[in-house]
Amino acid sequence: MSVLATVADVVAIACLLTGALLCLTAGIGLVRFPDVLSRMHAGTKPQVLGVLLVMLGGAIRLHGWSATWMLLLVAVFQLLTAPVSAHMISRVAYRRRHVRRDLLLVDELRDAEGRDSVYRGDEPADAPPERPAEALAESRSEDQAPSGGPPRAREG
Repeated sequence: MSVLATVADVVAIACLLTGALLCLTAGIGLVRFPDVLSRMHAGTKPQVLGVLLVMLGGAIRLHGWSATWMLLLVAVFQLLTAPVSAHMISRVAYRRRHVRRDLLLVDELRDAEGRDSVYRGDEPADAPPERPAEALAESRSEDQAPSGGPPRAREG
C-alpha cells in the first residue's frame, strides 16, 4: 500500500469518527436539553456537520465517481433541508407558546407594547399564558370571594 493511500485512509477514518461523534452528541442533546430551541439547535448544528464529515470520509474511502456524486447529493440535501426544518420548528414552537419568551434576548415577533405582532389569536386552547405570574395571581384573586368567605366555584 502506498503512503498516499495510507494517509487517505487515516483522514477518512478521522472524518468518519468525528462525524459519528458529532451525530451522537446531537442525539444526546435532543434527549437532554430542556427546551425546544436548545433541542432544535442540538438537532441541526452538530448533526449537519457530523453528516457532512461522514459523507467526506465516505467519499475519500470509496473510489469511483458514482459514489462520490451520490454522497455529494446527500450532503447538499442535508444542507438545504436542516436549516429550513429548524426554522419551521422554531416558528411553530413560538406560535404554540412552547418557548419561554422571557428568556429570549431578541424577540422580533413582538411589537413595542410586548404583544405578539404576527400570530395574535393563533394560540392553542391549552397554551400556557403569556405572563404566567400575572395569570396565577389573577386566577387566585378570582377564586377568593369578595367577603373573605370560602372560594367560589369556577365557571366553565
